Amino acid sequence: MNQRPITEDDLHAYVDQALEPERRAEVASYLDDHPDVAARVAAFATQREHLRGALASIADEPLPAELNLSRIIERRKPPQRAWWAVAAMLLLGIGGLGGWTMRSVLQEGSNGLSALAQEAAYSYGVYAPDRVRPVEIRASESAELTQWVSNRLKQPVKVPDLSVSGYRLMGGRLVATSHGPAAMFMYDDDHGDRLVVLTRPMSNRNLDTPMMPQSTGDVAGFVWADGGMGYTLVGQLPGETLKPIANEIRKQARPI
Repeated sequence: MNQRPITEDDLHAYVDQALEPERRAEVASYLDDHPDVAARVAAFATQREHLRGALASIADEPLPAELNLSRIIERRKPPQRAWWAVAAMLLLGIGGLGGWTMRSVLQEGSNGLSALAQEAAYSYGVYAPDRVRPVEIRASESAELTQWVSNRLKQPVKVPDLSVSGYRLMGGRLVATSHGPAAMFMYDDDHGDRLVVLTRPMSNRNLDTPMMPQSTGDVAGFVWADGGMGYTLVGQLPGETLKPIANEIRKQARPI
């Protein structure tokens, strides 16, 4: 059976969580095969989250009495010229509010994937070069590590097993971010190369996005979200080397 082409409407519906499960799976498969489109969709998801976060504080406020429809109807209809003036004032007000909202989003930041990617790069830069105490809880105490980070993040957290990719778990720690605590897991291989996996809850608990590449200086990797949890893998390796490892992490961490 031929699969329907993936349209722009499908991509936006995917971001808005508005697709039927079967169609959503088709779009997800398409995005896995088209990283350039996946990066664009991830940007859509981040923008959506920015706007939701910026407007969250006023979304539940009651409608002002002056704008209640029944009260407006009760009033005497003003002259036609007055309505034009009201319309002009509303348009100016909406334009001003839109500009203020977008400026606030840009200035105040967000809990988006771009922020998570930056946090992972910072954590890598601080802890990966440390040859004395790069992690707080060693891999030999992985059960304690799992319980600790799950308690602090207030939901179950899985520690990925990257042995099939040639990397051993060194251990992990909690790291502080501007969006709350995050769990950091560190891995190394026989050549001394180190990888960092960072995960934390996202502000939009229904956020589900495909993987997108990220790069900060000489640190590269991939970032994504599943079921409201954000994940990112970073290291000083080429993207083509990191992507299959990121796929393995996503497969293991994905909620059942």
